[in-house]
Amino acid sequence: MGTRLTIQTPADYVLSRDVCSYGYFVLAPNYWDVAAQRLHRALALDEGGASCVIEQTGDKGSALRVRFDRALSRPEQAKARSQISRMLRLDEDHQSLKAFHRIDPRWRRSGRGRLFRSPTLFEDVIKTVTSCNVAWPSTVNMNKRLCQSLGEKCEGSHAFPTAKKMSRTRPGTLRGRCRVGYRDVRMVELAKLFVRGDIDESWLCDPLTGDDDVFTFLVTLPGIGPYSAGNIMQLLGRYSRLALDTESVRHGKTILAMSGTDAQIMKKVGAHFDKFGEHKFRSYWFELWRFYEKKAGPSHTWEREETATAFTASNF
Repeated sequence: MGTRLTIQTPADYVLSRDVCSYGYFVLAPNYWDVAAQRLHRALALDEGGASCVIEQTGDKGSALRVRFDRALSRPEQAKARSQISRMLRLDEDHQSLKAFHRIDPRWRRSGRGRLFRSPTLFEDVIKTVTSCNVAWPSTVNMNKRLCQSLGEKCEGSHAFPTAKKMSRTRPGTLRGRCRVGYRDVRMVELAKLFVRGDIDESWLCDPLTGDDDVFTFLVTLPGIGPYSAGNIMQLLGRYSRLALDTESVRHGKTILAMSGTDAQIMKKVGAHFDKFGEHKFRSYWFELWRFYEKKAGPSHTWEREETATAFTASNF
């Protein structure tokens, strides 16, 4: 019989809202069950992969129930709790959310503020790399292939590849089996940096480490430019940078009524969100997300293989 865990949540936590808040929730191995309103995914644990189902059966702030497909050892249970907490941002400082709602009260009523992320920083970084310079459906396919080709197999699913596994993979294998294109060498290099401990998540998350220092470090990593660094920063809980790309230009033109060249509009978009200070990414992102939901319906109703593969504005 598989292990069952109960995980407490913050008083304002809503699983459907806070999972379906960022595009990574539709990337393998994540699967949002629209009918049951629960999250399925596999985790890479010490004794192998383990599939789990995460659901919240009560009202806002009620505990999460997590069911695994196999029995977990005590150390694995602790690791699973830690990974799920990170993925769902259960440790997000409530004061930080209140500060965000004070500076941008548009999102207070809905309670939006948490952005879904991965159980590990390594997965977040690789998912960021697979989302650069490519249409979203290709990002979806890359992540599916990465899991199927390199991830630990468990009941009905595969976990995301570990840094150790990817570090031992030939770039040609990533290119051929996973269709990652020019990213192949960079992904292997990133994996090796994680394995060696050259990417220190505790330092990146330390409040004593400044945002400028984190950004400066991130852009030195293989395949990480300003857009990727800005995105990884918000995945670390640092919202003072924007991740600007073609979607930012679309948003500037169609929602903010800006004109000019793409470069000029991108600069204007950055300036527009400066007023939100250390929460600017949140304000920017939820504006984008609201646009997507107006076009495709509430995100908790998005089917991964249908609506969610085309949620960027270029496909509407």
